[in-house]
Amino acid sequence: MSVDGDQPGVMSTGERLVYMANQIARNFAAEGEDRAAAMVADHIQLYWHPRMRARIASLAIEQPGALSPIAARAIARIGGS
Repeated sequence: MSVDGDQPGVMSTGERLVYMANQIARNFAAEGEDRAAAMVADHIQLYWHPRMRARIASLAIEQPGALSPIAARAIARIGGS
């Protein structure tokens, strides 16, 4: 399960960021895909450290299937800022 060199059986930092982005996307999914993606992007911009945003942007490129469609759209909106 470890991608970033963390302990086996424990989520890596990257896996945790993907999990969190997907979880936020699930929470906003009832708003419809366009609005949910905007809301997820706003949430990540407001509450995530710039290094976290940069890492999730990299992961979106490295592992395109890891993010839900809503999370992927949100990350595309904010890039690595």
